[in-house]
Amino acid sequence: MSSSIASAASAQKTAFHPSLSSLRILGVWLVLLLLATQASAQSAEQTLRGSVRDSEGTPVVGAMVSLRQDIPFHERTVFTDEEGAFESLVVADRPFSLRVRRIGWRDHRQADLNPLTTEAAPAFDIVLERETDPEALAAQLPSNRWFGLLLAEIEDESQREEFVRQCTYCHQQGSAATRKIRSDEEWQKLLSLMARMGGILSPELREQIPSLWRRAYDPEHAVATLIGTPLEDPVATTPEPQVLRAIVDEWALGHAASMQHDITVHPDGRIYSVDMMQDQLYRFDPETEARDAFSVPRGDLPLGGVFGAVSGPLPPYANAHVGPHSLQVAPDGAIWMTLALGSQLARFDTGSETWTIHDLEEGIYPHTLRFDHQGRIWYTMAVSNHVGLLDPVSGEQTTIRLPATSFRQALALRLLPLGLWLSQYFDFSEMANGEGGGGGVQLPVPYGIDVAPNGDIWFSQLNEHRIGRIDPKTLEVEMVETPFSAPRRLRFDSKGRLWIPGFSSGLISRFDPETREFKSYPLPIEPLGSETPYALNIHPETGHIWICGTNSDSLIRFDPEAEAFTIYPLPTRVTYTREIDFDEQGRVWTSNSNLPAWQIEDGIPRILRLDPGPRPAGQTELASVSVSDTNSPRD
Repeated sequence: MSSSIASAASAQKTAFHPSLSSLRILGVWLVLLLLATQASAQSAEQTLRGSVRDSEGTPVVGAMVSLRQDIPFHERTVFTDEEGAFESLVVADRPFSLRVRRIGWRDHRQADLNPLTTEAAPAFDIVLERETDPEALAAQLPSNRWFGLLLAEIEDESQREEFVRQCTYCHQQGSAATRKIRSDEEWQKLLSLMARMGGILSPELREQIPSLWRRAYDPEHAVATLIGTPLEDPVATTPEPQVLRAIVDEWALGHAASMQHDITVHPDGRIYSVDMMQDQLYRFDPETEARDAFSVPRGDLPLGGVFGAVSGPLPPYANAHVGPHSLQVAPDGAIWMTLALGSQLARFDTGSETWTIHDLEEGIYPHTLRFDHQGRIWYTMAVSNHVGLLDPVSGEQTTIRLPATSFRQALALRLLPLGLWLSQYFDFSEMANGEGGGGGVQLPVPYGIDVAPNGDIWFSQLNEHRIGRIDPKTLEVEMVETPFSAPRRLRFDSKGRLWIPGFSSGLISRFDPETREFKSYPLPIEPLGSETPYALNIHPETGHIWICGTNSDSLIRFDPEAEAFTIYPLPTRVTYTREIDFDEQGRVWTSNSNLPAWQIEDGIPRILRLDPGPRPAGQTELASVSVSDTNSPRD
């Protein structure tokens, strides 16, 4: 303590000598203030009840009732029960809007509803009208239903897999924005942009795209195919009772030019999210709904980072120099993240709110990171085919080059640093994208990574359909072919089994590192093959596998003991989910990070929380679909 501060403290101490009576009076006032605050908090929320029925008075089961308040908004969604009833909480002194949605009926909306008072909240008795317009009914279907039309037009199985893997990297396919009919010239421009962002198609498939689109998404053909044979009665396809008890909360975060890529739940209950397109770290407090934004240091990196402003993998509205991508909470409570465009790792001290940046000695595009049992950071490098290791204490870095599958691929990877340096002066994007018949070289793309209970490091190679193991002591690498395509973000369970989403194969798979056996479970999303599971995570208490329904506006739960799925519909159209995490209450957190964000319903990215609700007494699982072993291919 400096002398001036000590003097000021001494002066403050001598300036106030409260008597015992004054302390008692002060104590009484504090107690009264606390009681008043508690009473205010108790009356701050009102329970809103109502029912949803059709015009004949029949309950509409499984309708999603969404209540929105505040700017930026908080939207809470509940499901109507078997009697068509619903119940939700709203803040009593704030206006709200209401929307009721169920496929097969027209949306019911009420805006600018008067604030509720401390008196009993009015009941909402809502009548839904059946949707009879075939085009409007088809438009209600999630993107994957439309995407199935396009996949059906691709006869070659390998081209179909290639299209799913390369063209759903960052956004849904089959949404209203993506199924637009375009001219050949518009397609060439769009495909060039997608190639610069990593979605590189073979010349043969690229040439077919315009005609495929016209056949699949021709309005007359599409609507007739989707609606021509009547859909099942929506009442007959209601969610399971467990789903009807779920609550979905969504909070707007960022803006139309944002991309809320990954999130993580901090032990203090706050949520951290990275905005990859705007170089921002967001912090969200679910209790107070406070939102804080912190700019990630950019140094002197140009727009596009190490990729350069000319040929960088960026959409035109991006303001990304470092591109924060994946983040994790360190053992000391700090937030670590990969800066994909900057080829750096960053540490954010949540207490002092200060940054430490680590430039990587080797490798390009750090992607996903995980902490091992010693507190060291392992991370994939998606572009240069490396796995990296950083010791946060010593600062020591180790880079492990992963095997390539051909001499041409290995040579291309070796020449990447030179190509990035030359891109400051020349634009190689046309050549790299295969325009003019080049075709480019497919990169392996190391993607997900996780640490096994025994300390081994396992990772995936998305484009090569392989997973691999690194011995943390010897750094030896072993590769394992997967019997399915596009392994993405993988996780270990408490029993040492590795769970892997097959992004372009529409399944999850369990891999036993001891026996080297795979057992796969197709996701029960119709049509089969139209779902693109981006990531999964294992609930630490229940052991359930939670999976991103990335293309179907859903979250999917899998009970590995019962081998059964439960599908939770999400209320917002175009919900592209990525990383999944859990809070202390067992609730599921993820983000809606469709890129571009303006394709999301309302045009705003958001983070969301799914509360699965309590399980019935004596029952561990209510599952909508059981999986037979006959549908589970083994290696």
